Amino acid sequence: MKIVTLLIAFIALTAFAEGPGLEMHIDGNAGIYQAPEKATRPWRICALLPHGKDHYWWGVAWGLSQEAQRLGIEIGIYDAGGYDKLAEQKRQLKQCHRLKANGYIIAAITADGLSAEVELLMADGIPVIDLVNGMNSEVSSRSLVSFVDMATAAAKYMLATEPNRPLNVAWFPGPDGAAWVKDAETGLAEAIVGEDIRLVHGGYGMTETFVQADLVRGLVSRIQAEYIIANAVAATVAAKYFGNRGKTKVIAFYSNPQTIELVRDGTLQATVTDSPVLQARVSVDLAVQWLEQGSAPRLVSPVIQVLTSENLAAADLSLTLPPEHQWMIHQDLSPIGGATALQRRSQLQAPKTD
Repeated sequence: MKIVTLLIAFIALTAFAEGPGLEMHIDGNAGIYQAPEKATRPWRICALLPHGKDHYWWGVAWGLSQEAQRLGIEIGIYDAGGYDKLAEQKRQLKQCHRLKANGYIIAAITADGLSAEVELLMADGIPVIDLVNGMNSEVSSRSLVSFVDMATAAAKYMLATEPNRPLNVAWFPGPDGAAWVKDAETGLAEAIVGEDIRLVHGGYGMTETFVQADLVRGLVSRIQAEYIIANAVAATVAAKYFGNRGKTKVIAFYSNPQTIELVRDGTLQATVTDSPVLQARVSVDLAVQWLEQGSAPRLVSPVIQVLTSENLAAADLSLTLPPEHQWMIHQDLSPIGGATALQRRSQLQAPKTD
């Protein structure tokens, strides 16, 4: 199994670097994204993630690690431990600064929580890439998809399948204060304007199973919803709860392995994907382009897809999910003057293949 995983990783790296390019949105226009070639120097990049508790961020960490390896640079991957751990994310940023990181990739816990730190980095000419979650700060580039569009895609799919009838719709957005949650709420509200829909808020909460399960159980006791639109964790809980027992249908406004499997077996109506593995790879590319060329696209976004049982087989899931059995990756930047991650990797014994 380990040999198969390594082979899949090698194929994915090669395809991303040498393939014909991927259709993406680049600075607001549809275009073909072509990944850059090897970096000219072993740059040191610091990547800050909000947590590593689910497959979504495992996929992001995997994409960061693989693209850094392909380009020949060093990357530190840090997770703060949760959306309530802003102080820890700040501490990790300061640690990277002490280690003289050349550039930063930040999936911020809140839209404004790192504003002062990012402003100082930008003033020093250090590139900062806004990844996935969105920040209000001025940054070098952004590798992300608008969660306004993600929630809009989920709502439009629902409306297309249930035209011209009143609906009770339950909504489980995720953690309060996160920029992506605010954007998702905006997208859903805009998508249902003029529709005969009663929207019931299920409550904010960390995207952890026990938290979202409590919210789902609480809402189920209050109303009978025809649809639930939810973060991936709440959608998984709700889909398993209802199964084929009732008339409630569930849509996830972003994807993880659980939502994709539930779509495959018909338990979940649909799951929207923003291709987080691809976003992570692109963020590394953008950081290197800023370091080597002094410029890069300001915004690169994968094409949003609504995955259903009808189109799932044709979807390239390597853009959304890490390989099977790939868990969260944590790695520190090397000490100044010490062996780099690249050097340490080359010193490791090659895996046995027999």
